[in-house]
Amino acid sequence: MSTNNQPFLTDVKELRARARTSIEKGAITPAYQADAKQTIEILQSVLATEIVCVLRYTMNAIAATGISSEGVKEEFDQHAKEERGHMREVAERINQLGGKPNFNPEGLASRAASEYGEGGTLVEMIKENLVAERIACEHYRELIRYFADKDPTTRVMMEGILTNEEEHANDMHDLLVAHEGKPMLSK
Repeated sequence: MSTNNQPFLTDVKELRARARTSIEKGAITPAYQADAKQTIEILQSVLATEIVCVLRYTMNAIAATGISSEGVKEEFDQHAKEERGHMREVAERINQLGGKPNFNPEGLASRAASEYGEGGTLVEMIKENLVAERIACEHYRELIRYFADKDPTTRVMMEGILTNEEEHANDMHDLLVAHEGKPMLSK
């Protein structure tokens, strides 16, 4: 049995003293282990990805046509709303880390992990959204592993967004099965 002479918690006086230093850094305290600049850069890409998803789902909700398009339009609209929520969360985190969220449309597509695939038919729209959700899921899983314990706040935010993206992917998969009439092997 090893004994650790280091206290589990920092002395309260020490915490108070450290909190008063570098107050211009806001939430970034000495215990923050990630590189805030790099985290902001990464989150700018996530922000761009979420903006592209909002735009694609919104366009799809408006452009979807066909005899069974009403339910799909509602699903696209709901997803656009949830993606806007992700966009806002990520932008807020960038701000907390001392960055300025990049909402500039110039270069948006190159900053995003997912693409703005429109799709011409209802089934093509569903497929493009499923592909985009799969990209987001894979990318966000990587980021969750990257942030790990270095930035638990960002990791937890990304875990919440990932949960929702997995739901979106499942919804798109189910819609694809319903509209193509055949089960997909990916489940």
